[in-house]
Amino acid sequence: MFTLPSLITLSLAVAAFAHPTPGKRQALAQVITTCNTPNTIALTFDDGPYIYGPDIVDTLDQHGIKGTFFYNGDNYRCIYDQDMQSNVMYAYSHGHQVASHTWHHYDLTTLSWDQIHDEMWRTEQALERILGVSPAFMRPPYGNYNDLVRQASAVRGQKLVLWDFDDGDSTGSSVSQSEADYDQLIRDHPNTVIALNHETYETSAHQVIPYAVQQLQNAGYQFATVAECVGLEPYQSVGSPQTNDGSWGC
Repeated sequence: MFTLPSLITLSLAVAAFAHPTPGKRQALAQVITTCNTPNTIALTFDDGPYIYGPDIVDTLDQHGIKGTFFYNGDNYRCIYDQDMQSNVMYAYSHGHQVASHTWHHYDLTTLSWDQIHDEMWRTEQALERILGVSPAFMRPPYGNYNDLVRQASAVRGQKLVLWDFDDGDSTGSSVSQSEADYDQLIRDHPNTVIALNHETYETSAHQVIPYAVQQLQNAGYQFATVAECVGLEPYQSVGSPQTNDGSWGC
């Protein structure tokens, strides 16, 4: 049985992990903008979990491809909703990389030190609860970051991931425009690509992604997760899922 002093100590330890003091800031976290494995493309999917996630996973699986899913905690849906937990587990159990996109999808550059950590910690906690993993990669919402964000990421042991190709689904591109952008990408044929897509658009999940995957494979690209394409481990730790004690929620 915990005594009152031991409970206080435990509470302080949890708070210190969630919101490290500014005095514990370390060097700036690495910012990843491109793969370093030749002829490789990393397909990434933001803003989930959402209802189209499993369909994207199925498309990737049909082609023997592994993707990377950057999850929010409370954006389009709450990550703790039972069906959203299932979607997260579905992607992970099929061998795809899961990573953090922070909790609310706020612009981290507008937040304080403690607020930045709160946005990061809540999603990390959710992934540890649902899957038992601690992500080693975080994508800042809108791709926005500053030195404070990089310092916070370094404290939390994470690397920031951006992209060097955007299919435009979140900024209003039509299916034909997104497909044309992938066609142009293939004509340019850069040596490596980190492609930004979103799992929250039906047209992306059911039209653009199947098209892009087929065309990219025909062009000879190899597919990898972000961790694979930069030669790093996807998770800081891997354990077992936890049991919901009734306190999980957004």
